[in-house]
Amino acid sequence: MGSRILTLQRQARELGRLRTGYTDGKRPVRSRTWVVSSHAEHYVQAAADAWGGTVEEWQPLGNGAPQYRVITEAESIDALLPSGDPLSQYNELWSGGGCQRRCDGQTEQLTRQSCLCARQFGEEWYLQPKGRVCSATSRLAVVLPDMPDVGTWRCETHSFYAANEWSGTVDMVLSGTGGKGLVPVALRIEPRQRVANGQTKKFPVVVVEIRGITPRQALTGPLPTALALDPSGGAGPLAIEAGRPDYLALAEGALTSDDVRDVWRSARAAGHVDPKGRDELSKKLMAIATRKDQEAVDERKGAATTAVGRPDQDGVVDAEIVEDQSPAWPSVAQPGSGVRS
Repeated sequence: MGSRILTLQRQARELGRLRTGYTDGKRPVRSRTWVVSSHAEHYVQAAADAWGGTVEEWQPLGNGAPQYRVITEAESIDALLPSGDPLSQYNELWSGGGCQRRCDGQTEQLTRQSCLCARQFGEEWYLQPKGRVCSATSRLAVVLPDMPDVGTWRCETHSFYAANEWSGTVDMVLSGTGGKGLVPVALRIEPRQRVANGQTKKFPVVVVEIRGITPRQALTGPLPTALALDPSGGAGPLAIEAGRPDYLALAEGALTSDDVRDVWRSARAAGHVDPKGRDELSKKLMAIATRKDQEAVDERKGAATTAVGRPDQDGVVDAEIVEDQSPAWPSVAQPGSGVRS
């Protein structure tokens, strides 16, 4: 592999945007389905082929360059979270002249002063009309695995609810993967409503949810690429099995049944066995632990029997044979016992 400039971020090229609204003439309109836009027409055509809709030329408001867009028929889109931290969040205020404020909730980044909105309007500054103060702005970079080219697509929302939920979901996944590997997700537009001051307000929220895998798999560690690309296909179980330790070999090499139980606990922590011990691997590990217990009993019996008839220096024979009881498997219900861990 060649060399790299160490100070570069090595950011993937942004191929286009995923939006939840569009402009109808001069008015913004909310969409119940995803709107895909890009400078490249063939990217947008691929989105139309996948999720429906008709490709059209589109002129963004302001002085933006002409683009292409499609108002799809899809309320949910399959995507991948790329490696690293794909989420960026700030409180931002925009005008025709560009971004006027970008704040992390404490410090306004452009002026390096404390939060300007809070200084001007107090702690409940967010109750001010839109356009007067910052709004929560969340940008999530995702990979659309079935679209042309290699790069990311930006999903952006100004929803306060999405800002909280996105950060919670992404941070939880990152705690398990360490920002390594791809994670399959679905981006879904969810209609919601809120009642406040006697008024009902309906609004859409973009939900990020893991797709085709369990939370246990998402939080265990980086997923194999084949599993991330095809979480519901045949590569999933094989990829997981290939990446896990050989617990049976570790158990056979253990010295005592307690060591075998430690092997089982490691498998449970990694999500490779049923916590209640009802899977095949747990049963095999139980059998090995039981055999280790019996071998220990037989060894003690043999040693005690050999000692019978051999008096010590005082002429006393003191050999006692104790029938050892195998301890129960820790935190695992035996089949048919009706006992819950």
